[in-house]
Amino acid sequence: MAAIRRTGTRTWDRFAASDPGLLRLKAGLRTVGAIVLTLVVLALFGTGVTLMVAGAMAAMVATFAIREKEVRGQAITLALGLPVALAAMSLAALLHALVIAGDVFFVLLIFGAVYSRRFGDRGTALGLIGFQVYFVSLFVHATVPTLPELYLTLGIAFACSAVVRFAVVPETPQRTLGRLREAFRARLAQLLATQLELLDAGPEELDKVLDDLRRHTARLHEAALMIQGLLEEGTQSAAAAGLVQRRVADAEIAAERLGMLILNARSAERADTLTMHLPHAPVPATATRTPAEDDATVTLRRDLNSLLLLVARRAADDRGTALAHVRNRLLGYRDEDNLPRASSVVQDVFRGLGETARAVLGLRLALDGPQDESDDTPATTRSREEFDAEDLAIVGAEEAEETEEDRTGLQRPTTRAAYQVAVGSTLAIIGGEFLSSQRWYWAVLTCWVVFLNTASTGEILVKGYRRLVGTVLGVVAGVALAGLVGDHTWPAFALVLLCIFGMYFTAPLSYALMSFFVTAMLGLLYTLLNTYSLTVLVLRIEETALGAACGIIAAVLVLPIHTDRRTDEQLGTVLVRLRDVVSAAVEQLSGGPAVDLLGKARDLDTALDDLRASTQPLTHPITPLRVRRQTARYLVALLETAAYHARSLAATAELVPYSKTVAADPRLERAGRRIAQNIDLIVARVLEESTEGEVESGVSIAAMLDAAGSGALRSGTVTFRVLRHLQRLDEGVVGIARPLGVPVASPKGGKPDSGQQASGAADAAAARG
Repeated sequence: MAAIRRTGTRTWDRFAASDPGLLRLKAGLRTVGAIVLTLVVLALFGTGVTLMVAGAMAAMVATFAIREKEVRGQAITLALGLPVALAAMSLAALLHALVIAGDVFFVLLIFGAVYSRRFGDRGTALGLIGFQVYFVSLFVHATVPTLPELYLTLGIAFACSAVVRFAVVPETPQRTLGRLREAFRARLAQLLATQLELLDAGPEELDKVLDDLRRHTARLHEAALMIQGLLEEGTQSAAAAGLVQRRVADAEIAAERLGMLILNARSAERADTLTMHLPHAPVPATATRTPAEDDATVTLRRDLNSLLLLVARRAADDRGTALAHVRNRLLGYRDEDNLPRASSVVQDVFRGLGETARAVLGLRLALDGPQDESDDTPATTRSREEFDAEDLAIVGAEEAEETEEDRTGLQRPTTRAAYQVAVGSTLAIIGGEFLSSQRWYWAVLTCWVVFLNTASTGEILVKGYRRLVGTVLGVVAGVALAGLVGDHTWPAFALVLLCIFGMYFTAPLSYALMSFFVTAMLGLLYTLLNTYSLTVLVLRIEETALGAACGIIAAVLVLPIHTDRRTDEQLGTVLVRLRDVVSAAVEQLSGGPAVDLLGKARDLDTALDDLRASTQPLTHPITPLRVRRQTARYLVALLETAAYHARSLAATAELVPYSKTVAADPRLERAGRRIAQNIDLIVARVLEESTEGEVESGVSIAAMLDAAGSGALRSGTVTFRVLRHLQRLDEGVVGIARPLGVPVASPKGGKPDSGQQASGAADAAAARG
């Protein structure tokens, strides 16, 4: 039984890690549940198949359109959505016979639905409900005589959606945050397990393990960002939110640093962490180990397993003398006297183990409250005292950000998108009418969809391509499923529900896969309505291609935002926020006033995520510009590495005001000044504000400070750690400058420094990628 339970726990952990917070699972279950309940109620009333299809689609819309986090806000939006749906259905029925008037109103409705996104989640939801219900009315051919039955159907659909949302599959920020915590724990355990594999991986396995290490590191970061997005709604106070945010960031940074240190220990010389996030980065050579290092490796393997055990144990199971002994031993590595005999790079790994164990302890204290202290050693007691001091010093400080309201007129993304989609929909209506006077609305739907959550012409192009691919594959599946179910109504509805669940479960992962499920579902719905034929599904492909083409034409001709301009803006934003984090962290490490460094780091992560999204058209396999694709991948990878080092600096700097072991060093201000100046030069070149100046590569920061009189720096000291992060940031900024065409000045003495060498290695790695 114990083995079965452990297997079940591991399986669930993998699923929870793949779907953080079970958000996709809950969305799919909530939508399917609302549809099932609607169909059951309508069947009890003896409703016909056409009205059942309308009710199922209305229930689906009422469920997925609402994205607000608070339950009260969800209830208000759902209540407002019903009259919006009734009005859309009424106007569709009234304009059913008036072709031109109906088309004009549809375009105006589309414009309003997109424009309403500027009013937040509620405006987005109401606009989406109005558009989709109007689309449903076209699908079921609503007329004035059928309005009473359709009104009743909509009322039942919205009521069933409310029952499932608030009673059957309830969702609150607190519950979501709790599941995200479990997902973070599972992903942290996966990352540590991969680091353990890295320790013993042979040369033939190392490439695969490094790919797994990059993937699990990115997934842990994704879970951390999702947690931070729900902290304010899911915790009792701003102070509690700030505490959890700090502990999650500490755990993420400590785990990522541990992976870097293990990678260093695997190398004959220090691994180039600058290329850690690069695709196809060079694999470090395996060092020749001495007997002492062999003994240390055995101990290290044991302690990595112990750390994995601490992370994998849930809070309810985290008790007993054995676990306390493991935790105390790992925390003991924070003291230099407890480190085993080994080379400096291997000792760094043990220090990283101690810091990661400390971060895990802090995360447990923040999330689950006080733990048993009866078996604490002095090292563990010291860690708890440090947490107590930090907790008292944490103060939430929200900074004002530029919002969309700071822009006016056509500069608003929602206004621009509204005009673009209105023009594209007009073209789609005209073209769709030529293809089919009955089902022209499929072209309009595609045009509408490709504009959702896109911000540049390239993104619209890629999204239209993915929708077309998914539609073609969905038609093949629709033909097979329609032939399978024949005239059997309830099996067809069951397959429709499976397609709907697949649609919502895969939507965040693959737009093409979501389109596949949508089209397969439509083939089944046409079967239910007795309008199925192969010609209809082929027409679906033609209308989809037409709608995507109209959307692209509108994006290119109407207030276009070119992909290059969009990515340049995002790159500039990322660099500015990187400079802000580094400058503020270095200032605080130099003795400056305390600021919200983790808030700045979170802003950097958000901007970096936006940059990744905006570069997708450049890195997509269909792009013909291979050099630009490699450059984009290279820049994003370097920025990811720089963001890691900036987060690490911020986490260390936040210890300065209240820690007994981390002291300010005024000399660091000089060390960070060059990095900030170099970033400013790159930003000016990217935004075309200035072409003057050169990026200074200079001598390494560690050597510069040592020459100033800092003396020998031991690798275990906080100062050494800070210098390593600054040095890697300095190297990364120089590496970013070269592909952007920013001149790099030669270091004094005419000899390339370690930053240039590392950047050259990164350039070579990117070229091979």
